[in-house]
Amino acid sequence: MTQRRYLISGRVQGVNFRSATRQRARELGVQGYARNLPDGRVEVLAGGAPAAMEQLENFLWQGPSFARVTSVESEETDALVPLGFTIG
Repeated sequence: MTQRRYLISGRVQGVNFRSATRQRARELGVQGYARNLPDGRVEVLAGGAPAAMEQLENFLWQGPSFARVTSVESEETDALVPLGFTIG
């Protein structure tokens, strides 16, 4: 299993980004969470099969239709990834 932490910048709050990410993650069988950060970014902590994680990262670069993603920072992590996929 691959585990990564993503920080997504741009117009990503107030545009259904977290909910759309949860839906896509569940479709891919990826565990984790998405939450808004006070600085306007969205943080995603996720774990899953390498191919599923690649597809999730591709989605994070696009987001839902009203999002405008300008940057996705990604790093491997050994943080505890929660079961299921939640919105924080």
